[in-house]
Amino acid sequence: MFLEVINAKYLNGYKVLLDFNDGVSKTVDLKNELNGKIFEPLRDKNYFKTFSIKFNTIEWDNGADFAPEYLYQIGIKTKKTTKPQHAI
Repeated sequence: MFLEVINAKYLNGYKVLLDFNDGVSKTVDLKNELNGKIFEPLRDKNYFKTFSIKFNTIEWDNGADFAPEYLYQIGIKTKKTTKPQHAI
């Protein structure tokens, strides 16, 4: 299965609740992941909150993004689960 972020909600700090297409929801804390020039603007929490879902993951207007597989790996599973989406 090709892993995709299907829903994303800002929580607090640098935490985002992500729903994946396999039905799993995870809380991802990106506080320690904002390294490198492309991620510097994301250290501003007001800018961090401006992500959107593009190309199966979360992305910011400056082009910064994280692979959905990486977000899945570092995320902590929540009790909330979504219905899996199947590719057609």
